[in-house]
Amino acid sequence: MSGEIKRRLVHVSGTGFPALYLLDLVTWHELRLLLVFGSLAALVLEIIRLYVGLDWKIYDELTREYEQDNLAGYALYFFGMTVTAWAFQPQIAIPAMLMLTIADPISGLLGSGELGIKAVHTLLATFGVCVAIASIFGLPVPAAILGAVAATLADGVKPVIAGYVIDDNLTIPIGAGVAIFVGLQYIPAIV
Repeated sequence: MSGEIKRRLVHVSGTGFPALYLLDLVTWHELRLLLVFGSLAALVLEIIRLYVGLDWKIYDELTREYEQDNLAGYALYFFGMTVTAWAFQPQIAIPAMLMLTIADPISGLLGSGELGIKAVHTLLATFGVCVAIASIFGLPVPAAILGAVAATLADGVKPVIAGYVIDDNLTIPIGAGVAIFVGLQYIPAIV
């Protein structure tokens, strides 16, 4: 199995976190605490990996070249989901998190690349999956579209600031959450 497919399977496995809440196995508060725990664990592992020298084979297989000297995507994944869960209520946070755990791996399989802008067909597929996710959760069309646009933009471009890649694992759920919030708060008054 290629490294790209392994990374995508790990990505999709994160769907288990919002699923715990959706299946009534944990409360919203408990899910938030689980995500904080996951973020802290990821932070500790990353500090050890980057500054002490944790050299596990899994890091070689699942991290990208640009993550070798920066925080790895899995840590940013936890951070993005945690911020989203604490910043928004489930109606907004769950679809935003699922845009990361479902739409992003699909996008990655369709248009894998280290950095740069993805192909139009890949971005359209990402947008479609994100709109579908938002619609499943009953979001109004404007909020669903805004969330999907934000997630698609975050997925399509990974800006590099001062040599540090701003990974979409961080920006997809936060950007989608903000956009959905704006759509719910302000678009219905305009439309």
